[in-house]
Amino acid sequence: MSALPILYSFRRCPYAMRARMALWVAGITVELREVKLAAKPPALAAASPKATVPVLVLPDGTVIDESLAIMRWALAQHDPEGWLAGDDAALIAANDGPFKHHLDRAKYPTRYAADGLDHRAAALTLLLPLDARLANAAQLCGESRSLTDIALFPFVRQFAAIDPDWFGQQSLPRLTAWLEGHLASELFKAIMPKFAPWQAGDAAVLFGPAHITPTS
Repeated sequence: MSALPILYSFRRCPYAMRARMALWVAGITVELREVKLAAKPPALAAASPKATVPVLVLPDGTVIDESLAIMRWALAQHDPEGWLAGDDAALIAANDGPFKHHLDRAKYPTRYAADGLDHRAAALTLLLPLDARLANAAQLCGESRSLTDIALFPFVRQFAAIDPDWFGQQSLPRLTAWLEGHLASELFKAIMPKFAPWQAGDAAVLFGPAHITPTS
């Protein structure tokens, strides 16, 4: 068993992004195993039968295979920015449920045999309350970023990227500024380097504020 937690991740997966961001801000170094989704390593399925990223395997063998659980575990170890004080479970559930449903069908209409434009419009209606909420503070739960912001940010990013020109024309000025702020953050830049897909027998890749070994 590794002396460090092992994180199975995929760079562009929004669930994996938010897990990496929480681990990073908590100052936790992990052995990162980048997963190629078209060729998942058997070790991933052995750790978690779901075989979806992210999966965190702790040194004692405990497996955490939900991104929010990874975030909350990391912040329970160390929460220097007070993210857990901004853990709005209802807002996160709305993102992970209805918004993600429409996001997937807007982004991949053929895969779901869906009308992408209808789902794009439905997803947009779910973002309007976020824009209104940001009229009261710079972040969703106050003036400083919190768990809720980081839990939602990768999904809003993914939605905006479907058609950036269209997104930029929507009446979401505060949410757009919020998104741009997170995209430009040093934290987001830190967790987005590219890594070669991991295979059994590869040398360990350490990932965290104190150790990072990116590959081109």
